[in-house]
Amino acid sequence: MNNTILIKAFIHICQAKAMAAIYEANRSTCKYVHSTSRGHEAIQLATAYNLLPCDYVSPYYRDESMMLGMDFLPYTLMLQLLAKGEDIFTGGRSYYNHPNYKGDDKPTIIHQSSATGMQAIPTTGVAQGLKFMMQLKKKVASHIEGSKQPIVLCSLGDASVTEGEVSEAFQFAALHQLPIIFLVQDNDWGISVTSAEARTCNAYEFIQGFKGIKSLSIDGSDFEESFIAMQNVILDVRTNCCPYLVHANVPLLGHHTSGVRKDFYRTEEDLQKHFANDPYQKLRNSLLQNGINENELNEIEAKQIIFIQSEFDKAVASPEPDATTVSNHIFAPTNIIEEVGNRMPMGNEKVLMVDAALFAIREIMEDCPEAVLYGQDVGLRLGGVFREAATLAEQFGDHRVFNTAIQEAYIIGSTIGMCAVGAKPIVEVQFADYIYPGLNQLVTEISKSCYLSCGKFPIQTLIRVPIGAYGGGGPYHSGSIESTLLTIKGIKIVYPSCAADMKGLMKAAFYDPNPVIMLEHKGLYWSKVQGTEDAKNIEPSRDYIIPLGKGNIVLEANEEKIKSGETCCVITYGMGVFWAKAAAKQFNEQVEIIDLRTLFPLDEALVFATVNKHGKCIILTEEQQNNSFAEALAARVSKACFKNLDAAVEVLGALNLPAVPMNIILEKEMLPNAEKVAELIKQLLNN
Repeated sequence: MNNTILIKAFIHICQAKAMAAIYEANRSTCKYVHSTSRGHEAIQLATAYNLLPCDYVSPYYRDESMMLGMDFLPYTLMLQLLAKGEDIFTGGRSYYNHPNYKGDDKPTIIHQSSATGMQAIPTTGVAQGLKFMMQLKKKVASHIEGSKQPIVLCSLGDASVTEGEVSEAFQFAALHQLPIIFLVQDNDWGISVTSAEARTCNAYEFIQGFKGIKSLSIDGSDFEESFIAMQNVILDVRTNCCPYLVHANVPLLGHHTSGVRKDFYRTEEDLQKHFANDPYQKLRNSLLQNGINENELNEIEAKQIIFIQSEFDKAVASPEPDATTVSNHIFAPTNIIEEVGNRMPMGNEKVLMVDAALFAIREIMEDCPEAVLYGQDVGLRLGGVFREAATLAEQFGDHRVFNTAIQEAYIIGSTIGMCAVGAKPIVEVQFADYIYPGLNQLVTEISKSCYLSCGKFPIQTLIRVPIGAYGGGGPYHSGSIESTLLTIKGIKIVYPSCAADMKGLMKAAFYDPNPVIMLEHKGLYWSKVQGTEDAKNIEPSRDYIIPLGKGNIVLEANEEKIKSGETCCVITYGMGVFWAKAAAKQFNEQVEIIDLRTLFPLDEALVFATVNKHGKCIILTEEQQNNSFAEALAARVSKACFKNLDAAVEVLGALNLPAVPMNIILEKEMLPNAEKVAELIKQLLNN
């Protein structure tokens, strides 16, 4: 092999070795948890040298040598190590070697967490997005250098392959033949657990069960073998658009992390075995055999030690983050700040909520070629279990509207990678009760991406979720999940209650540059539930949009009765709007009803103004009442409106049961209804 490449690798290995040593020697300064790449350097550098700026790569937390190989300076990495304000990746918000990068000079690195294996799905989503964009014959000059097709590399530790979400990524990559390489670095350890304790086979053996993924197992401590292997694999994937797994055996020479030290659990015999495969020593020997003078190698190493010390000193002297920036970049700014379009155009007919959703998605896909819809059963044969996607695959083709396997984690998490390459994903979770397997991706990856990338990687995704109980749907098709979702910071939650709002909010949710979950009450879809006829509305115009975070007064109280203190307000959403409207008929213009429409961001100004006006308030929800969003809102209302309250804020929700029972008599007993709301209004007005 060319000595120039070998010397370049030796310089980088010396840098990584010196960095590990200086971090260890300055443990009080390097106080934040970190891992180093000692033992993994050869395969990481071999990989980095074969990547192009048009590519996408997801390094994992031990991949500092890969970062060096992609020409990131040690100083740049050290700023993140020390959580400094000038850290280009996260501004001091995340751990060492948790990079994200967007530029023309290096491969793109989407944000990812250090949760083991969780990068597999978002990174596979990048490959899915690249293939989708190319299928659309979009102009992707920003992703291509001349005739070079971009590839995606997902780096993993071998212990992570036991994660179910990694298998979901393998399945999708194999099924759709995506241009992705899964680089699995196997050092035989998962913290203190050996491979023999944790798994029946290594990643190379495991991947044989996934038809369509090519595979290779190599000595990842040998730079020359690793370089040639990665050169060939990357060329194959770049040329043939196929998935590949490379299993690289490597030693672990450093600590698992700075806080979980090797001397806690590793024997001297084990360490000696690993040090026998030190990539530094192997590469040094190769250079000596190739005629490089030992004094020259010593000089290179000494020079790098001095360089790393100077880089470290600069990083230590770098300023800390400005505390006032702590709340920056939670969301990317949106341009949709006011209601536009015609809510009730002349000549349009009333439509069901389910059709309003369908028409909104159809118009979005007509106007935006990058939009793609996928999820369970949304494709051509069924068009969604509620027919909410009916005819869309027929109109737009199965490359834009298609079914997935039962993979909620993949459905949700893949949108991270899709939007990173310019696709605009709309995905569906079949029922609210099924979202829980996807919460890992939603919490760990999606919600944090904008914040931890300092705004470089907001996730523009629309996640549709049918929700709610009616007609004996039973314990796994009737749940309400808004309180669970509202504990996740960094996502927006929308909950329309009528067709016009469905269409206007759907458009706003799609065009918002942040992750938005649309909770769509399946009992309102078809207005089959008694008293929900008003969920049908005149279909709004094509350009109709309602900004997120704006509630709506759906029923006003009489002004004179307000002045005389004879009124109350009901703050609600979803099916609660119709329970409240039915109950209000028993009280002569004494009840004002607010439909929140968006649960986050919340229209606090409208809520507080309404409560202050009436002095009496009920917050109505379909969820089980205890510890719910409704109770939390009641506390905020009580504090903000304390001086104007004439009675305690009341909350009415479902009974505090573990699930919605299937029998319709039991279901009715559990849920709020108009009669229960009316009784509470009566008590409040008579207070």
